[in-house]
Amino acid sequence: MSIVRNQQMRNSARSSRTCSRASCGKSASKTLTYIYADSTAVLGPLATYAEPHAYDLCPIHSEKLTVPNGWSVVKLTPETESGGPSEDDLMAIADAVREVRQQQFEQSKVSTPEIGRRGHLRGLPSS
Repeated sequence: MSIVRNQQMRNSARSSRTCSRASCGKSASKTLTYIYADSTAVLGPLATYAEPHAYDLCPIHSEKLTVPNGWSVVKLTPETESGGPSEDDLMAIADAVREVRQQQFEQSKVSTPEIGRRGHLRGLPSS
């Protein structure tokens, strides 16, 4: 499946979800989850998949959100979300992969001497 098709399916799944509040049929735009151990409610962007213990909210209900006394609310906005690894992080990962691959290549050249090769088959000395 192509990346574009996968993204289209994900977006269509997101847009078909409605607000979890009773008698509200508006499209959901945020997902609310609770961390009971920390007495925290987390309101973030609409989750990719509907979760049983998460609540999808429309813009109106996400703005009017209230929590019990003593609880805190964490509102994740696109500015505070992680944008993924930086370019430096990606380059460091690529360099590490190249280094490991080079080591594996050098080890394979030393450890498997060929005594003959014919087409796609090769003979190796017995141990």
